[in-house]
Amino acid sequence: MALRALEAAVRLRSYSKAAEELNVTHGAVSHQIRRLEQELGGPLFQRRGNGMEPLPAAAKLAVSVSAALALLKRGVEEVDGARTSEPLVLSVEQGIARKWLFSSLKRMREIVGARDLDIRLENRLADFVGDGIDAAIRFGDGNWPGFEVLPLAKVTLFPVCSPQLLEHYTVRRLSDLYLAPLLHHTHPLWSWPSWFRSFGLAPPPDRGVMFDDSSLMLDAAAEGLGVALARSNLVQSNLAQGRLVRPLCDEVECASEYFFVWKANSPKLSQVVRLGDWLASEFAVKGWFA
Repeated sequence: MALRALEAAVRLRSYSKAAEELNVTHGAVSHQIRRLEQELGGPLFQRRGNGMEPLPAAAKLAVSVSAALALLKRGVEEVDGARTSEPLVLSVEQGIARKWLFSSLKRMREIVGARDLDIRLENRLADFVGDGIDAAIRFGDGNWPGFEVLPLAKVTLFPVCSPQLLEHYTVRRLSDLYLAPLLHHTHPLWSWPSWFRSFGLAPPPDRGVMFDDSSLMLDAAAEGLGVALARSNLVQSNLAQGRLVRPLCDEVECASEYFFVWKANSPKLSQVVRLGDWLASEFAVKGWFA
């Protein structure tokens, strides 16, 4: 503090102006200068009118202090620049990423301000420590101890199938699904047994093709292979194109939803927060997953 006070007072020729720049009191600057004078064994300023005139020793010392401060500033900027130039690693579920990745990647990079984005497409919950993940879009109840979460979107579940399948199977009420071929997902949150139980009905027979990828399951449904239990965020484009239809109006809102997740102590926190704020606004305005 004393050396910074000296440098400012020499440059501004005023204790008051130095105090204003350093956001301290006039007395604090005066006290720091007196300490330096005691340590160096001689005066550093002399009063001239309303200002303080630096003596040769003060002027010489101020040059060295200014050079040292500039060096420290450059060092901090280099460290910060190196950090922000590293890729921001974002973990996203495969089915979700396919809906917006290519159309939005350029804008995402602009928002984040990172040289690159490293997007990991994975259906598992990423390990932020071992995998080097900076942020993730996760589906769940939002209860992840040690993480910050930002709600993005709620999801409803409903049956979908191809128009051609309805030429062979009548699906006009829930009970008709027991006789139709069903396509199953491995995730328990959007499984047929769970969906049927929400209506107080017994789960259907455990038969049919099983998928761990929602997009593949919807493709199979569009090919007429069966009725799929679709997430509202993934199926809208297929419905709009007529590849899939909703044979029933029954739907269930998931207890879980999509969240943007990150660690509060992330070294790339400013980038992560910018991305999260942008994602939240995009979901709110455009419904990104539609």
